[in-house]
Amino acid sequence: MKYKYIFYLSIVLIIVLFTSILTESKIKNELNIYSGRKLELINPLINKFEKENKIKINIVTGASDAFIERLKLEGTNSPADILLTTDVTRLIRAKKNNLFTSINSDILLKNVPKKYRSKDNDWFGFSVRARPIIYSNERVDNRNLSTYKDLSDKKWQGRLCMRSSSNVYNQTLIASMIINEGEKQTEAWIEKLVKNFSRKPFGGDRDQIRAIASGECDITIANTYYLANMINSKNENDKRAAQKVSIFWPNQFSNGTHVNISGAGIIKSAKNKNNAIKFLEFLSSKEAQEIYTKLNQEYSIRNDVLPSNTVAKFGNFIPDNLYLNKLSDKIIKKSVILSTKKKWR
Repeated sequence: MKYKYIFYLSIVLIIVLFTSILTESKIKNELNIYSGRKLELINPLINKFEKENKIKINIVTGASDAFIERLKLEGTNSPADILLTTDVTRLIRAKKNNLFTSINSDILLKNVPKKYRSKDNDWFGFSVRARPIIYSNERVDNRNLSTYKDLSDKKWQGRLCMRSSSNVYNQTLIASMIINEGEKQTEAWIEKLVKNFSRKPFGGDRDQIRAIASGECDITIANTYYLANMINSKNENDKRAAQKVSIFWPNQFSNGTHVNISGAGIIKSAKNKNNAIKFLEFLSSKEAQEIYTKLNQEYSIRNDVLPSNTVAKFGNFIPDNLYLNKLSDKIIKKSVILSTKKKWR
């Protein structure tokens, strides 16, 4: 009877041990991502990573700001390992809320330039977004264009259309101007700029390009990948609208054209941290960066990866060399206050 009991106990222990190994194996081979990027934009990268590394990725897509609040509420119980965002502003907000952990990776430090990552190495940029001036081919002589600041000149009165400053792309642009030009100068610029609007700000970047094409305005500021995707769109109206505009690279003789990033950080409570590091390292690789440029029409963080054929036609430009980690939460809040005060909303 004693030996029978020992035998059954041994079987139970073996089952428990085997279950534990399976559970640990399952955890090691999974990765959970909260993504502010649309699934169709990130899917090619996920599929390639899963195939090459035999790691199953579970992804939830939505709004980055909502994910930040969700992560705060979930705390250490959060299933998320990574937060992917579409703008450095969201990365800074997540960092301010103590959501990210520092990453020790020689690969990331080598592949991601200092200006596109946190000084504490807890968030990293993986694609670059340029935000130049876009203008009407018919009604604007590009010889009259020069800088972002010049758009506040009276000669452009009633000719500008812009999306709201509540959008993070414009918040980041204004924040970069606060650093480059000073707070008072930026406030004065916004005050004059809004007087040149042809209509109240609304819609996204594509809507501003469509407005130029329809004659509602002559000039806007927008991210290049929106225009590139309109050029390649299956929507004939968008293709025609894109043909009616061109890009002007502002600030080429001063601090350069404003650029932003999409990026990611690993959550402090990540249960699959090693897999998370491996995924971020993959995003910085040449093969992943070529997917970013060719499919998403964004610029690479790497010098050895060329832009897509469409984006290459926009020409070369000098980007702002501002280290994006200088765009603190405090400065971003100032950009919101200034733009709201001057009714750019």
